[in-house]
Amino acid sequence: MFQIDSASRVPIYEQLKHSVIQLAATGVLKPDDQLPPVRALALQLGINPNTVAKAYRELESEGFTYSVAGKGSFISPTLSAHNALQRKVMTDFAELCLRARGLGIDKQLLHSEVDRHYSGGENHD
Repeated sequence: MFQIDSASRVPIYEQLKHSVIQLAATGVLKPDDQLPPVRALALQLGINPNTVAKAYRELESEGFTYSVAGKGSFISPTLSAHNALQRKVMTDFAELCLRARGLGIDKQLLHSEVDRHYSGGENHD
């Protein structure tokens, strides 16, 4: 169910976060669905439980999940599939903006690209 690519340069906890968000965005995980326990998921994926715990903490701090003491982590009841997809797109966009800034791409160029794509431009050079 959860996808992790050990060869990826993306940290494993980030991959796990994105996987949970993607599953919620596509309706596989629904509001109030329980996520697997930290230790069980770590064992299943062959990763450190601290990595799963970090992903779960960040998901909760970003409002995608909530936790119940002694029960575990659950998908937020206010998180619809549409809402999750929008939030995933915005998270991805923020990461791309950071990468663009790190590469020295001018902010105005990004603005013009967003404007071009929103106005129906199809040129993908």
